[in-house]
Amino acid sequence: MNQLPTTTTMYQALVQKNSQFEGIFFAGIKTTGIFCRPTCTARKPKKENVEYFSTTKDAMAYGYRPCKVCTPMSYSGKAPDWVNVILDELAIHPDTRMKDYDLVKRGIDPSRARRWFKKEHGITFQAYQRSLRINKAFGTLRTSTSVTETAFDSGFESLSGFQDAFKKNIGFNPSDSSSKGVIEVSRVLTPVGPMVAGTTERGLCFLEFTDRKMFENQIRRIQSKTNQRFLPGKNTIFNELQTQLDEYFERSREEFTIPLDLIGTDFQIRVWEELLRISYGQVRTYAQQAIAIQNQNAVRAVARANGMNSISILVPCHRVIGSNGKLVGYGGGLHRKKYLLDIERHLIDS
Repeated sequence: MNQLPTTTTMYQALVQKNSQFEGIFFAGIKTTGIFCRPTCTARKPKKENVEYFSTTKDAMAYGYRPCKVCTPMSYSGKAPDWVNVILDELAIHPDTRMKDYDLVKRGIDPSRARRWFKKEHGITFQAYQRSLRINKAFGTLRTSTSVTETAFDSGFESLSGFQDAFKKNIGFNPSDSSSKGVIEVSRVLTPVGPMVAGTTERGLCFLEFTDRKMFENQIRRIQSKTNQRFLPGKNTIFNELQTQLDEYFERSREEFTIPLDLIGTDFQIRVWEELLRISYGQVRTYAQQAIAIQNQNAVRAVARANGMNSISILVPCHRVIGSNGKLVGYGGGLHRKKYLLDIERHLIDS
């Protein structure tokens, strides 16, 4: 059984709708008979009217039913069906220009679509579509020299509009595409919160929880290091990544086979490669990690490099702990770190 945080910590997380506690606990509301996620937007009960569970199974065993507001039986961040319809359509035809009228014809409220995309992706629905078209156009331009043809084939109504949008999103002119690259990004879902994945032509280079404090800084660092921009995409790696993460959280997978592209300094990459050598279910201290890279005096530098790891879970920085055995230094939150280690030690009850 997973050991829960203190009731004071959990109630504070519930009141603050703290997403770092997603999957760590579920709150049973005694006065209503429902159980919720920590991030539920429903009115908060009094402290004495809440009891806590580590799994949905436990909450239901005590007679609680799932909240209809936060739907605790599904992954946090899961797109509703009406969103999946348009996402699937855009994945097949990224050059489609879906306007408000087109959404209405599909029975979708345009303002609802704007709110969802703004909340979940930080951009409007129209900006999301534009990014998909730009990404498709970039791929075409890598093998074609006709900027004009690519512009209109990608759904843009004018060459100047295409060039302006391309440079704004990508950071360089369409004519320079043959020597440049982009990092395709997509959301993946886990029981402890949604993540954003990014991949280059070489492999996965980014996997972070969306609420991590260093999230934007990590993106800027990678973009600066590679001179590539993050754009929505549908790389085949994403489906396999979601499958392998699902298997990991179900405790049926101990090793990942996703190709990785480690982007950092020589020292950082050396540290991250050593992280990959820590076996499932095992932990090391930062001092042991420094010794493993044959630099026992670099404990602090190793800790900093761990903190700059931009591929969470797959590059298992969560397996490094303090010299006193305590959990320290995890960008996704210490409760997530504990959750991951408990999974690998098979301590979380299914």
